[in-house]
Amino acid sequence: MLLALAIAGAGGYFMHARSLRAKPQEQARVEQRIPVSLVTASSSQYPVLLKGLGTVVPFNTVTVRSRVDGEITKIAFREGETVREGDLLAQIDPRPFQAALDQAVAKKAQDDATLNNAKLDLQRFSTLAKQEFASRQQLDTQVATVAQGTALVQADQAAIENAQTQLSYTSIKAPITGRVGFRLVDRGNIVNASNQSGIVTIAQVRPISVVFTLPESHIDRINKAMAHGTVPVAAYTSDGSRKLADGTLSVVNNQVDTTTGVIQLKATFANENDALWPGLSLSVQVRVDTLDDVVVLPQAAIQRGQQGLWAYVVDSQQRARAKPLQIGEADSDNAVVTAGISTGDRVVTAGQYRLQDGALVSAGTAEADATAGARP
Repeated sequence: MLLALAIAGAGGYFMHARSLRAKPQEQARVEQRIPVSLVTASSSQYPVLLKGLGTVVPFNTVTVRSRVDGEITKIAFREGETVREGDLLAQIDPRPFQAALDQAVAKKAQDDATLNNAKLDLQRFSTLAKQEFASRQQLDTQVATVAQGTALVQADQAAIENAQTQLSYTSIKAPITGRVGFRLVDRGNIVNASNQSGIVTIAQVRPISVVFTLPESHIDRINKAMAHGTVPVAAYTSDGSRKLADGTLSVVNNQVDTTTGVIQLKATFANENDALWPGLSLSVQVRVDTLDDVVVLPQAAIQRGQQGLWAYVVDSQQRARAKPLQIGEADSDNAVVTAGISTGDRVVTAGQYRLQDGALVSAGTAEADATAGARP
């Protein structure tokens, strides 16, 4: 009997000791904190941006062509340089055109002399007709001769002006300010007015334009933004990683492309640093509005499920609570919360996959203000 009691007592002791060792382990397992990253919701500005893809095009483009036929005697520009309106680009041999001008001037001088003599004869016939020494027919004939001579002199003057114009065309000048491309002809070549290839192309790059597209659903917002004033446009690299320039929206095309459902737009940029170049592909952001004093959260904080949108909010007991929310304007990085999250709420942005409603959490080093995720 005593042996049985001793064995029973020893067994009870060991069971009690085992339970004492298991209880702290179970308690530790239940109270384990899950590491997460948090963001503190606060009010900030949110620029409403419409994003599209575009291509840089020159503000103006001119292919310089010859307007007369002749031999190129001089090329006055260097490929790739910037020329100003009125600068000499090329010279065509002017000698044939100068000779034509001299001939026209001489012809007019001859006809002027003939006209002056006819006018003197008219004065004589007028005097003789008054004295009845000349017939009325002779007087009328002389009047017609003077009129004919006057018209001939006027034609000569027109011929002179035409010859001067043709001579001026031998000096080919820049019609706009811009950057010239490759030279299309060399000195010594014969050019013709009918030649369509031209001598050089000039592209105006200051300012410069960007043509881009946006979905047709944004037309109303764009038109309202333009009605309220200047609409800012930012040009980024094609991958959107780096801003290149800031400009303004200048033109909305007058019709939607029915095959693609997009509308074309054009923005203008000063391009003082030549960051934009004709033909360059870009990512474009158009700011059509700015929302003031709104709660902005990173997209990483927003969870999506069958019941809608929700996020984990950490309470004062360091426990994560799932709260449904509603969002308004949004992009790939951030979203405006219209309901469910208030200023000052701490929202989980990373580590949600390990959480359940009421889970105890510990904030990691990523805790920051929500305004840090808002766009400038």
